[in-house]
Amino acid sequence: MVKSMTAFARVAAKSDELEIVWELKTVNHRYLDISMRMPEALRQLEMKARDSIQQQLGRGKVDAMCRYKLLSGQASDFYLDNDKVSAVIAACNEIELQMGMGQALNAIDILKFPGVTGEKNNDLPGCEEQVLTSLADCIDELQKSRQAEGLRLKALIAQRAQKLTEIVADVRARWPEVVAAVQAKLKQRVLELTQSPDQERLEQELVMIAQKMDVDEELDRLDSHVEELMQTLGRNEPKGRRLDFLMQEFNREANTLGAKSADLATTQAAVELKVLIEQMREQVQNIE
Repeated sequence: MVKSMTAFARVAAKSDELEIVWELKTVNHRYLDISMRMPEALRQLEMKARDSIQQQLGRGKVDAMCRYKLLSGQASDFYLDNDKVSAVIAACNEIELQMGMGQALNAIDILKFPGVTGEKNNDLPGCEEQVLTSLADCIDELQKSRQAEGLRLKALIAQRAQKLTEIVADVRARWPEVVAAVQAKLKQRVLELTQSPDQERLEQELVMIAQKMDVDEELDRLDSHVEELMQTLGRNEPKGRRLDFLMQEFNREANTLGAKSADLATTQAAVELKVLIEQMREQVQNIE
């Protein structure tokens, strides 16, 4: 199954005492990179939370945020350190006396000093199961979102792969005529330059030119890459890196086809192939 690395999920879980909210946001990244934000009262669960995410996600930059709220009837987790407040006021008054100026203290400014306010509880005993269960539910929702977006990406890639196959088939069908036209043009040019050419040598040169122009190998490889692409999309495993490598191979063959082009139609076909490949590559960048 194809999974996108771009998704978002939010889950809120309530008990009689506590409400836990998890938010997970993921975007594309070469590896799995987890950024975790948790309140200090739940910090002891961070490693278990990271492990849960690592077990479910293979790649992507993950922003995980957890919040909690004590429900009615519970003690507030906010406190004011009166000793710290007194110390801040005394320090400000002393500085003002030394500077020879006075200014009324602003309560909001005092509240901004580190340590003046804080959380009354250092931890929340008995909430581990609720926190980790709600995280598991949020990961499930995230996976559903990633899978839904992955199906859309798979459809877009398959459409472009089909168009690529059609272009390759068209180039293959026309190529014998292209080679014949080039040979006829060169042969006519030789006859214009000399009335009695060495026919055997001329035929040898024309055969060599045809061999240098041969694009069967490039066309076969493009078809093979399309087959490998579709097989990879159908595998139930992380596949983003392999798909990215395939896009490089696609591009290499399209460049070679363009370099061997002997007519305008083939040159245009090579350009169309490169456009399709770039469009697929952009989609592949978001696949896990």
